[in-house]
Amino acid sequence: MIVEHAEFSIAEADSEKFEAAYAQARELLAQTEGFVWARMHRGLERPGSYLLLVGWESLEAHTVNFRESDRFPQWRALIGPYFAADPKVEHYREV
Repeated sequence: MIVEHAEFSIAEADSEKFEAAYAQARELLAQTEGFVWARMHRGLERPGSYLLLVGWESLEAHTVNFRESDRFPQWRALIGPYFAADPKVEHYREV
């Protein structure tokens, strides 16, 4: 399994709107072949910082099945307007 690690910077004034948009956007992830689970966390020390962890069956499940699908532009349209900076996305494998 691959874990996607995505960091989002959101203006604190937009946090409630972002969280509501993410609740909708998560469904787009869940509809993707190879999706396993997703968890969003909000920073305590930096409340405008969000960490999204997504379990995928493979790297391609994220990079091809999701990112190259029609769901990805919908995802960005829902949560993208709240980004204060470009997200940082990396992938990890268990050792």
